[in-house]
Amino acid sequence: MMKYQVIRNTKYDYAGQSYASLYPNLHKYPATMLPQIGVDILKEVNAAKGKLLDPYCGSGSSFASGLEYGLSEMHGFDINPLAVLISKAKFTKINLSSLKKAHKDFRNNLFEFMKDENNIKKLTHPRITNIEYWFSKDVISALMLIKHFIDKIKDTSIRNFFLVPFSETVRECSYTRNNEFKLFRMKPNDLLNFNPDAVSFYFKKWDDIFSLYSHFYFPKLENNVTVDVYHSSFQPRDNYFDVVLTSPPYGDSRTTVAYGQFSTLSNEWLGIDYARKIDGMLMGGTKPARNITTGIISDYISRIDKADKKRARDVSAFYSDLGNSIVKVANSICKGGKSIYVVGNRTVKNVQLPTDQFIAEKFEENNFKHLITYERALNNKAMPSRNSPTNESGKTANTMLFEYIVICEKM
Repeated sequence: MMKYQVIRNTKYDYAGQSYASLYPNLHKYPATMLPQIGVDILKEVNAAKGKLLDPYCGSGSSFASGLEYGLSEMHGFDINPLAVLISKAKFTKINLSSLKKAHKDFRNNLFEFMKDENNIKKLTHPRITNIEYWFSKDVISALMLIKHFIDKIKDTSIRNFFLVPFSETVRECSYTRNNEFKLFRMKPNDLLNFNPDAVSFYFKKWDDIFSLYSHFYFPKLENNVTVDVYHSSFQPRDNYFDVVLTSPPYGDSRTTVAYGQFSTLSNEWLGIDYARKIDGMLMGGTKPARNITTGIISDYISRIDKADKKRARDVSAFYSDLGNSIVKVANSICKGGKSIYVVGNRTVKNVQLPTDQFIAEKFEENNFKHLITYERALNNKAMPSRNSPTNESGKTANTMLFEYIVICEKM
């Protein structure tokens, strides 16, 4: 039963537009929010030109919105190392001449090293789970070579920048099916025709990313702009932020958008030893002792419980974590500050879960007033469009057709 007002607003559909219509992404990432939404909603609510928070920042869409709106101080948190890397690379101002020089030195040193075949044999092998299942021997050697010279770059910001095309190379030159966000290996017939030149691919990807960075991001990063991205779960700061703009996960990663699986191979090549545990660390990863029994969401969980007790527990875990996170976020916003959450209402066991209503309820429980929720058509987001709610072969359903922009204000 709907308690908080929802208005269908076609202005926010952005039919025919993509993420890149405003800010091209330097690296693929699942379920990214359109920066256009953030820009327009910040204008509509007349958000203060103060401090912006994104407690689950992913690859940094909210920061792109904030830059366009004219904000100069932004803070983001994420526990996925790949997400933090992408956000830092986009929103750290690096002298372009320094980047070009680093690229020239990197290229010269790498090709000089390659002249002696024995040099490759001396490189330390990375700790990648089932490495030869996911990569050919030639690609493994090439990635080891590239990573060896990236690791020699002393400047952290420049090194981060070089790691972004490296991560894309890991993904594109692996045996994964690239149209998937989960880890699936190519079909045997496709493997026969797959023989990428990882070194050439890396340099082509570097050039592409440099062009995007220098044309779209660098000019926006004025000297007074600071974007701090933290590799951690959100750390609250009492009454500190003026506006929160975020698109939290739609559900637990295991069954909705598998951020950890998408990032696994890149994170392992980046040296993250817990890469395969990230989905379990994200929202909804730890199961509660019992289901949620109060509030708007409880009846929906009860209906799922009648069909599948395990899935009901998964859903409870997610909303429990989301609710706890909202308490921390609410306490961190200044009086009069706005919270803007862009969310989808997913379907589990043929029960559509009112995440937008849950978020409005939780903010109102924490000294906020719900202002409005807009419904927009979901036609331009990179995420699974269908799932199997009954787990019966061949039976699928749309996961989401609409997205909701939930706007609240601190009293």
